[in-house]
Amino acid sequence: MSANSLPEAAAVWHSLEVDKALDLLDSNADRGLTTEEIQLRLQKYGPNELVESGGRSAWEILLDQFTNIMLLMLIGVALISGGIDLWTWQQGQLKPGEVPFKDTIAILSIVILNGILGYVQESRAEKALAALKKLSSSLVRVLRDGKLLEVAAKEIVPGDVMLLEAGVQIAADGRLIEQSNLQIRESALTGEAVAANKQAKLTLPEETDLGDRLNLVFQGTEVVQGRAKVLVTNTGMQTELGKIAAMLQAVDSEPTPLQQRMTQLGNVLVTGSLILVAIVVGGGLLYSFSQGKGFSNFRELVEVSLSMAVAVVPEGLPAVITVTLALGTQRMVRQHALIRKLPAVETLGSVNTICSDKTGTLTQNKMVVQSLYTNNSAFRVTGEGYAPTGDFQLDGTKIPVDEYPEISALLVACAVCNDSVLQQDKGDWVILGDPTEGALVTLAGKAGIEKDQWNSKLPRVGEFPFSSERKRMSVICQVEEVATGEASVTSVDPAIAGFLQSENYLMFTKGSPELTLARCTQIHLGTLAAPVSDEQRQQILAENDRMASKGLRVLGFAYKPLPENPPEGSDETTEQNLVWLGLVGMLDAPRPEVRAAVQECREAGIRTVMITGDHQLTARAIATDLGIAQEGDRVLTGQELQRMSDEELEQNVDLVSIYARVAPEHKLRIVQALQRRGRFVAMTGDGVNDAPALKQADIGIAMGITGTDVSKEASDMVLLDDNFATIVAATKEGRVVYTNIRRFIKYILGSNIGEILTIAAAPIMGLGGVPLTPLQILWMNLVTDGLPALALAVEPPEPDVMKRPPFSPRESIFARGLGSYMVRIGIIFAIISIILMKVAYDYYPGTWKTMVFTTLCLAQMGHAIAIRSNNQLIIEMNPLSNLFVLGSVVVTTILQLMLVYVPPLQNFFGTQKLSLSELGICIGFSSLMLVWIEMEKLFFRFMGKRTV
Repeated sequence: MSANSLPEAAAVWHSLEVDKALDLLDSNADRGLTTEEIQLRLQKYGPNELVESGGRSAWEILLDQFTNIMLLMLIGVALISGGIDLWTWQQGQLKPGEVPFKDTIAILSIVILNGILGYVQESRAEKALAALKKLSSSLVRVLRDGKLLEVAAKEIVPGDVMLLEAGVQIAADGRLIEQSNLQIRESALTGEAVAANKQAKLTLPEETDLGDRLNLVFQGTEVVQGRAKVLVTNTGMQTELGKIAAMLQAVDSEPTPLQQRMTQLGNVLVTGSLILVAIVVGGGLLYSFSQGKGFSNFRELVEVSLSMAVAVVPEGLPAVITVTLALGTQRMVRQHALIRKLPAVETLGSVNTICSDKTGTLTQNKMVVQSLYTNNSAFRVTGEGYAPTGDFQLDGTKIPVDEYPEISALLVACAVCNDSVLQQDKGDWVILGDPTEGALVTLAGKAGIEKDQWNSKLPRVGEFPFSSERKRMSVICQVEEVATGEASVTSVDPAIAGFLQSENYLMFTKGSPELTLARCTQIHLGTLAAPVSDEQRQQILAENDRMASKGLRVLGFAYKPLPENPPEGSDETTEQNLVWLGLVGMLDAPRPEVRAAVQECREAGIRTVMITGDHQLTARAIATDLGIAQEGDRVLTGQELQRMSDEELEQNVDLVSIYARVAPEHKLRIVQALQRRGRFVAMTGDGVNDAPALKQADIGIAMGITGTDVSKEASDMVLLDDNFATIVAATKEGRVVYTNIRRFIKYILGSNIGEILTIAAAPIMGLGGVPLTPLQILWMNLVTDGLPALALAVEPPEPDVMKRPPFSPRESIFARGLGSYMVRIGIIFAIISIILMKVAYDYYPGTWKTMVFTTLCLAQMGHAIAIRSNNQLIIEMNPLSNLFVLGSVVVTTILQLMLVYVPPLQNFFGTQKLSLSELGICIGFSSLMLVWIEMEKLFFRFMGKRTV
């Protein structure tokens, strides 16, 4: 029986009392389960481990490479060629010095090489599940048969009673039975940076969000402090971590646009080639039968067909594309973007929607206090970063803080109600702890109120930790006294001593302004406390909204004198009748380069969407400031999104640029809704819960600094600096890569079409023989075409690369005139070669094949130089902007001449030495290719058209 069909599997554990949960799982909080029950439940539930769904094995991936239609055709050519060579050898018809099977060996070598290249690209193991498994603990302390045991995590079953302590990684989901000062870091699962304070006695509504289930613990999270006894409720794939693993494995990896285009290209080329072969062979046989010669020319026709088949396949293309993508990854690393999956380089160029986190990606993740509000006055604070330097201003005028006791009281609360530490590291001020609390320590330091000093004046003796339910925290401090000659006086400053009211303890509270103010009955004015009026409450709440609308994160502060240290767990009664101190508004300032990056995205036709867990007013202010949204744009909150069906979300997703108070698991729905609308999506994330959305997105982008291993393994790209501007730079690089891929595809396939037509023309013209052997064609496709193609892959970007919308990822490889260019240039190529072939056959019958071979190769050199730009003439381009093209042309020309003039290479490739006049004729005809392309550019310029 699967766990899904068990009655307790559907239980909403956070809404159950502890006793009810124990009864449902038939367990005992003091004794745990018996050995017999453990064995039965292991059979019933299975081991506590994440299960990997079936994927392709390494052999399956390797064999899949040889199902490519172009490689299958080459394999067929190699076998037929090998069969002909074998028959020729057995008949004793080999020419002197001729090496048998060389074409077969060469073709099969190319097939194997391309297969290996494809395997290397696809065989990267899916490691996201392995990273999830790392979050599981190896050994767990449990109660069984009334005894404390340490067992392997995979042996845990529902109903077990786990014991937790600080530093433990939790091995399964569970319901708290009892706890003491328990804090658990759940950021990897929920995205919450602050450790959650767990409470066993709570029972919560069924609809409570995952991050607010304070009576539950989850597999893969870590105990920060405290201890607990936990009833295990779910194990293995039924845990929250298991659900993420299931989602992760359920997301299918679609072929990238480049992979789809290459498949389309292969289908078109092979189909076209087979049609042409059928025409040539059929036409040749019909002509032979009409002359009464029967099958006398069949072998010649087969050899022509083999050469045409080899010519149609761009054997060097996979290698050139792989190298191009690899070079793109290197350039991206220099811009702090690490590409994990090679095809993602080109895929980036198709992105038209970027969904970005706010904190740390769009902003600096350095909170800086900018505003204070106390005693009905708003104060501005200057200064940047965590350096404790800056001014306090009222109405634009600098003020001395010591003349405003209400400010001093507020700043003492900022310093004391705080767990962060401010220190210098190599001259820079850095924060150890939460950035929000770090901003408060820095604020106090600007007024000379140092945290360490005040910790000694008001030592902490107790606290009520922050929780997402209470949305506040409080610290209880003992008031130190010093003896003088006459009496005991407090050691604190006179400005602060005024609100102690002769009590021995002082409680400082900070948290949500609305919730904190609701518990205040008094307000601190000057050095005294007075009853707070309804009018003052309205003023404070209005100021809170005003600060939030400016993108500030706002905290409210209060205090309360206490006669004694309150007991643990009495926060509900103690945090009443507080004295209001004031508001502090801080800003996680946008990264200075992001605004320009967002503008660049807009010009490039890329829409930016902000997804954050922050308050909607803060999110709107930051998004508006950065240009992501306009004034009045709609903000969709997590609660609203939760209530929407998938269809409703799809209808709204194009209208919303800001998602606030959104949980990480909502990201997957947002990505899927955008994709259903035809958008090509890049999505950022850093938590475990982000992994399914990262894998679903067309480009998943993990944070290199704050990201978890799971998010990185599920992503296509990792931001080494967590910076939005890096995404834009990588997108630009992706566009450049795609433009260059199209450029060398035009270059390679234009010549291939010329080769095919030239080969097909030979028997039709009755020239008696094939002008090019398969081996010579392989040389052209791999070396003569391959080296210049590699050089074209590093062509610098065109000026308008980010001034146009992204090209559709679904466009054909032949779109925007590329197909017509290849056919047009291929025909011109063939006409030049066929004329040369006829001249050479009539006047130089001994070397005509070598002249055709050489002319085709040299013509490609002119083609490589001319195709660098679609519109600029050669004389208008900077020859030094891509020295690799010039270098490849020189090297390839020298290699081609070596095939003609070096005897061992002559024998192997079947060439003859050309005289100077013959070589001159080849150079003359080949240069016509360059002249034609330049004339085309002038023609299109005159017609006012831009070529592809």
